[in-house]
Amino acid sequence: MIWLLFALAALMCLLPLAVLLRRRQYQIRGRREAALALYRAQLAELARERADGRIGAAEYAAAEIEVQRRLLAAAAEHESSAERTHRRPLLITLALIPLAALALYWPGGMPFLPAAPLASRLAAAAKEETLIAALRARLATMDPASPRARQGFILLGDAEKARGNPAAAAEAWQRALTAGFDPTLAAETAEAMSETAGRVTPEAAALFRQALAAAPADAPWREAVRQRLSLATP
Repeated sequence: MIWLLFALAALMCLLPLAVLLRRRQYQIRGRREAALALYRAQLAELARERADGRIGAAEYAAAEIEVQRRLLAAAAEHESSAERTHRRPLLITLALIPLAALALYWPGGMPFLPAAPLASRLAAAAKEETLIAALRARLATMDPASPRARQGFILLGDAEKARGNPAAAAEAWQRALTAGFDPTLAAETAEAMSETAGRVTPEAAALFRQALAAAPADAPWREAVRQRLSLATP
């Protein structure tokens, strides 16, 4: 199914170029037919003038030969070299667009994977929502300062972050930090807070600084946190 969609998309992209090329061919054919009609009309006019005695035999023969020469040249001419030169880039583009699209898609695309039906995705999302709701309900019955509650809030924050909900992730991780501070978790919480606000807020900056102060010297995220602090809102 996906290849059919790709083919239709490529066709839609190439259609304007194909129409332009086709229109160009019609214009060339129209000019040739108009030239042929003009030369035939000239031959007919010469024949009438000869029949009426308005031109002599020698003059008629010379004019007829010249018009016939032009008529044959126009009938044999399809496209000038300039017109073929102008058409060549269009033909190259028509050939390169599908190849370029395939080259861009192939390194990261996975056409061999089966399609994920909407119903199954909705069912998975509903199941995930049910599990998160159950985890929240369970945490509500636990002592928030207990190690088990702390681990539960970390799991809840991880799940919300994976769902693209940084605000809920930051809230859950803050509850976990209240039960037990961890510099890496603090940095992740501050990052989620900054992502939610669209900037490094003073609250997030304070948490970043607290994480830096408590983190070991070889913490891999130290430089990233310093860069984020340089963007902190005063």
